[in-house]
Amino acid sequence: MTVAGRVTRLREEFDRSFAEPARVLECGTVELLAVSAGDRPYALRLAEASGVHPDRPVTPLPTSVRALLGVAGFAGAVVPVYDLAALLGHPVPRRPRWLLLAHGTPPLALAFHELDRHLRVPLADVVDGFDGGGPDSCLHEMVRLPDGHRPIVDVPAVRELVHRLAGHRPVPEEVR
Repeated sequence: MTVAGRVTRLREEFDRSFAEPARVLECGTVELLAVSAGDRPYALRLAEASGVHPDRPVTPLPTSVRALLGVAGFAGAVVPVYDLAALLGHPVPRRPRWLLLAHGTPPLALAFHELDRHLRVPLADVVDGFDGGGPDSCLHEMVRLPDGHRPIVDVPAVRELVHRLAGHRPVPEEVR
């Protein structure tokens, strides 16, 4: 199968999953997207995504924040796009192709280089307490896979990191 055919099939399967009625997953499983960011393997929880888009135009912005690629339009909303590899502290070998629209507010898109596959794994294969790089890390879990382990990117932690990079002050717990 060609790369274009594979991309089309992945996009159709992903889009169809949002159109189908919610299904009850096997108890004790988690759905993940296996991705590559900065030529490194990661996983993202599918529940933390509102959509995945290839080749979406990103309009650059003048900024001193290296990870901010610019903004992109999603259903009439202008959304900031951050390079996931740069946020995780990796060199960025080339412009990322894929955008994950993160679930939640305010809107946020994360750019990554490759969408490898969709995974449904037993919860027993997710290892909690993974220290992926210190106190500011966005990596707290890892998934064990037959082809190797992948750190799981904690999208809410990435959102907090982006807020700090943008100079926003954290909202006190009692206000939330």
